[in-house]
Amino acid sequence: MEPETPTPLSRRHLFSKTLAAAGGASVAGLAASRGEGDGAGDAALKGNINHSVVFWCFNAAGEKWDLKTTCEITKKLGGKSVELVAPDSWGTLKEAGLTCAIAPNGVAGAPFKRGLNNLEFQADVIAKTKTNIDAAAAFGCPNIIAFNGFKWKDPDDPASGEISLEDGAKNCIDGLKKLAGHAEAKGVTVCLEMLNTRDDTHPMKGHPGYQGDDMDYCADIVKAVGSERVKLLFDIYHCSVMNGDVVRRIERYIDLIGHVHTAGNPGRAELDANNEIHYPAPMQKLVELGYEGFVGHEFIPTRDPHQGLAEAIAYCDV
Repeated sequence: MEPETPTPLSRRHLFSKTLAAAGGASVAGLAASRGEGDGAGDAALKGNINHSVVFWCFNAAGEKWDLKTTCEITKKLGGKSVELVAPDSWGTLKEAGLTCAIAPNGVAGAPFKRGLNNLEFQADVIAKTKTNIDAAAAFGCPNIIAFNGFKWKDPDDPASGEISLEDGAKNCIDGLKKLAGHAEAKGVTVCLEMLNTRDDTHPMKGHPGYQGDDMDYCADIVKAVGSERVKLLFDIYHCSVMNGDVVRRIERYIDLIGHVHTAGNPGRAELDANNEIHYPAPMQKLVELGYEGFVGHEFIPTRDPHQGLAEAIAYCDV
């Protein structure tokens, strides 16, 4: 039997057309951002998605941009924020006319290791998070990140024993409730991030040992806190790896979503043809449901980071 020829209405055909359109738009945006052709200056975007760029991944890989370079490129591509930047560097964002969509929690090292689930570290996490909530309120940063933490009693030693899922959830709920009042008073939203534990090929592509590796588990924690200032950081990449069914989960949890992250799956790389997530679908669902927060692009570049970022913004700009 001969293989079926894709019809103009087939999913494969439509997906190819969407990728081609996004690629064409990204090339135009890239040219504009570099001052080439007639479109020098800010890239023309539709305005439905508030694009943000996550600093660490472009600083750690590719050309290893410094903060000023990241700000310049973000601004020229039409982005509004460079995020997960420490408060002492927010002056650079302000000079570029950008905000910080979500702030770090101030915990040293890998902050996702020592989280709210572990009572040994919880008081320190809460104190540092409150300090950064104060800074965020003063600057106008709308969100601050929070983490469940690793499941091991000693986060660096899997042989140390595990914190049960039940105890981990209870501890996170109690910790987030302690943060909620302060966040409410300051007008800043604490966003709990779900992370994948399946990818063990790179320390930032996956986080084996992280307790909050299920979107539904994290959503239940946020719901139990019961504060409008405690929400989910809905990372589409991590959700795709662990749970799938991304669009349906966006529908289910839209009232709990305070911030969104993107990256290509597999590999946390560019949002290109090697990526299995059809990003226009979750972006369109966010728009349909009235999401007005930021979408932070958090992929680790494997090629020209400027071009990859231009492509990601164009692909998600529904």
